[in-house]
Amino acid sequence: MRIPIDRSLTTPLYRQIETWLKENISSGGLAPGTRLPASRVLADELGVSRITVKNAYAGLESDGLILTREGSGTYVMPPTADSTRGSEDDALTWPLWQVEAAGEPQPRVDPGRPQYRHPQLISFTGVGDPRLFPLRDFAHTLQDVLHRDGLSALEYGAFGGGYGPLRETVTHVLASQGIQAHPQNVLITSGSQQALALACQVLLKAGDVVVVEKPTYNMALDLFRFLGLKMIGVPVDEGGMQIDGLETLLQQVHPRLIYTIPNFQNPSGACMSGARRRQLLALAQRYNVPILEDDFVGDLRYEGHGQPAIKALDGGGHVIYVGTFSKMLMPGLRVGYLLANGPIFKRLVDQKQAQDLTTAPLMQRALDRYVTVGRYQAHLRRTTRLYRARRDAMLGAIRRHLPGVRVLPPQGGLFAWLKLPDGLSSLRLLPLALEAGVEFAPGTRFFPLPGEGEPFLRLNFAACTPEEIEQGMLRLGQVLRRMEG
Repeated sequence: MRIPIDRSLTTPLYRQIETWLKENISSGGLAPGTRLPASRVLADELGVSRITVKNAYAGLESDGLILTREGSGTYVMPPTADSTRGSEDDALTWPLWQVEAAGEPQPRVDPGRPQYRHPQLISFTGVGDPRLFPLRDFAHTLQDVLHRDGLSALEYGAFGGGYGPLRETVTHVLASQGIQAHPQNVLITSGSQQALALACQVLLKAGDVVVVEKPTYNMALDLFRFLGLKMIGVPVDEGGMQIDGLETLLQQVHPRLIYTIPNFQNPSGACMSGARRRQLLALAQRYNVPILEDDFVGDLRYEGHGQPAIKALDGGGHVIYVGTFSKMLMPGLRVGYLLANGPIFKRLVDQKQAQDLTTAPLMQRALDRYVTVGRYQAHLRRTTRLYRARRDAMLGAIRRHLPGVRVLPPQGGLFAWLKLPDGLSSLRLLPLALEAGVEFAPGTRFFPLPGEGEPFLRLNFAACTPEEIEQGMLRLGQVLRRMEG
């Protein structure tokens, strides 16, 4: 046990040992039940007398932090309320650089989940249904890769753009979506969130303006806020981002980036029309503004005709395209990718390598194997069929149990976007819904400015069975009637 002691201090050595152990017990660093070294062993390790260690242990035992059992040893006891109290006072002792670096706390735009948790909570948050994740197939794939590649699968792997075969596989996936790509323009990332972060870090600096859809993906908004960017929202309707008026906005605010989710937008579920995609690209070219296209669930189409990706229309390197496998397979994979053409690609690769060297090589190899043997396509077809049925179940349950609530029927994706009757707030609804056993995402999370989005809420229909959806909408309807009454 490496306890730092300083013999030049006037503080007795036993007190230094006692204080170090007390702090680590109180913080949880030494968990309850941990057996401490015998006094003779610790004395030898620290180069102090045995009586010094015994005095330190005696002080801890008198405070109720440790217990010595004859013939067994000395053990850490569960911290008492007094020993874990008062982290606010401790904050006064932090170094000044920490206080300055922490900055001002961000205000919460929605209430946190209360301490009470309903024993049969139905949650319409998150992404896909973990019960559908291909655990067994993927476990077999991991075994196949380890057997095939041996120790090489556990090394750092290729720097640069990522595992070569997976980059090539991504281009095949993109080709099925009408996007012509070369492996040398594909960068494998640790989830699509890292891809978004890399693009922002390379293209932007604090104070720059980003045009976003209103509403849009909450974690992208959190990223933009964290980087100190200014966000200007453009409303979304059933045809996606409303392009009318965008040119005037580009002339007035001179943004450095346009962020869009054209397919089954999160949270609204809207799909941008083909005409708007072409208009948006033309404006970006005219005003020299890059487009960051986030296609997180473009494969999950339930009806209608697919629209070309904006990247598929881009012949001049104006669009950075971001995709992910996490939403369709398992979020814990943390494997995404971006596609970019031109000199910016090397900057993105360099930024990625400086941050984390490379995305987990074993996961890259396993994912490539899983996709190339056809398991991914089979899982995609099966999941699309099930999620379509759940989408239909959600829309039907909303009609039956939530009169007066408006919903934009999504043609694909994971989410239904609801607007409450006039005068009702999703922020006030959420704690009441949680008490009734229903969880959703309030609309305020998805707007760039505080105070926006209170009448809206997002429901994830993909994560629940039709039976759970029916019961959840029944509960939510009962809460809404109480609020209206």
